[in-house]
Amino acid sequence: MSDTHGKIYWSDLMTRDFEGAKEFYANVLGWTYSCMDGMEDTYAHAHSGGNMPCAGIGNMDAMGLDQSIPPHWFTYIAVDDIDSAVEKVTGGGGSLVKDVFEIPNIGKIAIATDSGGATLGFIQPAEPQA
Repeated sequence: MSDTHGKIYWSDLMTRDFEGAKEFYANVLGWTYSCMDGMEDTYAHAHSGGNMPCAGIGNMDAMGLDQSIPPHWFTYIAVDDIDSAVEKVTGGGGSLVKDVFEIPNIGKIAIATDSGGATLGFIQPAEPQA
């Protein structure tokens, strides 16, 4: 197993007050932000000193997420083998919300619920680019 398997890998704040949330965390934690081209109103990487991002902030309205979903922090746990993790989720009393999909240079992701109904993400991180 890798050093990251089973560890909290990433967290996203999903909010309907995108600019307000960025301002709040900048004031409270000193976070700064960067966005990928074309994502300026949709998603921001938060930075806590240095260049490496520490979390993400997503604009639920710009992403078209259902209004019934409340703002929340969403956690991703790293796995070495996403397909195996998905099999274990469904075999262990959880369910798959969104099947495996890939984000280039980020990794393979699946969204699931655990046996108690809590929603989480699994990520098989992409191999580092040379």
